[in-house]
Amino acid sequence: MTDRTTYLLVDGENIDATLGISVLGRRPLPEERPRWNTLLEFTERAWQQPVKGLFFLAVTHELPASFVQALLAIGYRPVPLQGEGKVVDIAIQRTAEALLERDADVMLVSHDVDFAPQMERLAEGDRRVGIVGFNEFMAGGLREVPGVEFFDLEYDVAAFKSRLPRVRVIPIDEFDPLEFL
Repeated sequence: MTDRTTYLLVDGENIDATLGISVLGRRPLPEERPRWNTLLEFTERAWQQPVKGLFFLAVTHELPASFVQALLAIGYRPVPLQGEGKVVDIAIQRTAEALLERDADVMLVSHDVDFAPQMERLAEGDRRVGIVGFNEFMAGGLREVPGVEFFDLEYDVAAFKSRLPRVRVIPIDEFDPLEFL
């Protein structure tokens, strides 16, 4: 472990929407959602340094107290936001810009192209920058950011209890015919 910190910025809305709309084709059941503690553990192991997890969520009326308590219990700092427009995107963009002034690494959990400019600026220095999500749904603008490491939420992070019904391009070195038989 080092003294350096990784800031894990989670766009919970984006991950939930992608999982529901693009992967499952319906609203995910609680047991089909990612195990957020596994993501924290993966990030710490992957980059061998302490992780500060910030979980951004939009709140329309009242705070989802049980979810917030669960996030706190597993080590995240919830960032509940309210306002007009894409409040989660705005907050993550501002946080990424503020991190330019810190000697820290950044891992973003989202598929959203709106974060490409901030990820590009973060990747210009000597920090590590990573993006976590479902590889086949990652925005092209994020894929084009030079120097960024990509991690698949299901295959690399192992954040799900069971296999998701995904159709993805399989590198031949990872192909297992038994998955199809």
